[in-house]
Amino acid sequence: MFGFFKKRRRARLRSAPMPREWLGIIKRNFPLYNRLPPEDQAELCGHIQVFVSEKHFEGCGGLDITDEIRLTIAAQACLLLLHRNSQYYRHLTSILVYPTAYLAKAINPDGLGVITEDEFPRLGEAWSHGTVVLSWDDVRHGAADIHDGQNVVLHEFAHVLDGETGDTEGAPVLEQRSRYVTWARVLGQAYEKLQRDTALGNPTVLNEYGATNPAEFFAVATEAFFEKPKQLKKKHPKLYDELRAFFKQDPVSYVR
Repeated sequence: MFGFFKKRRRARLRSAPMPREWLGIIKRNFPLYNRLPPEDQAELCGHIQVFVSEKHFEGCGGLDITDEIRLTIAAQACLLLLHRNSQYYRHLTSILVYPTAYLAKAINPDGLGVITEDEFPRLGEAWSHGTVVLSWDDVRHGAADIHDGQNVVLHEFAHVLDGETGDTEGAPVLEQRSRYVTWARVLGQAYEKLQRDTALGNPTVLNEYGATNPAEFFAVATEAFFEKPKQLKKKHPKLYDELRAFFKQDPVSYVR
């Protein structure tokens, strides 16, 4: 019963016209929106209205949450949902937003039984219990430059998709179980190549941070897929094809 009412409410939100001032914020802060085909723009606007309605935004470090913050984040997060059977990141409940990069604690075991705790600057995090943390300055910068391959919202929400299987290991929920074999082979080979290139200091299309582990590789590959699609397709055609099949989009056709 609750599922029925949720579907009906979401359908109503998707079909409602987006307020003009909201659309102005999206066009101004997320220029990639302006490159999308009209039908994708309409679908994205519908998803944004559902996302903003269902997710809780909380300002941290003295930041006041505004429509501009909600919509700029939602537009980028919902780009990953186009043409897919969207559950709107069903395990995600809240987005915490800091004004700038923030300090986060990290536990560091040394392998000899000694554990230290340090603080490191972060641009964003995706927690396993339904929270994404973002730096507003970096959200704006990532949205504004659609060609640099660095977008903290796409990165962290790729982690959220990845975690929907129960583990964050670089393999999100795929439509068919048979696809996991090809996914593991293609992404595994590209991941190992990035590790080799990073170790040798070779230039790469993919951010070197993707060599950290398979989960970070998927997040970095997602950033490149949407912001450097031509370069990615040229250097890693099989990887591009896997991501195109998963996201059901072909950014080469609209990112110029």
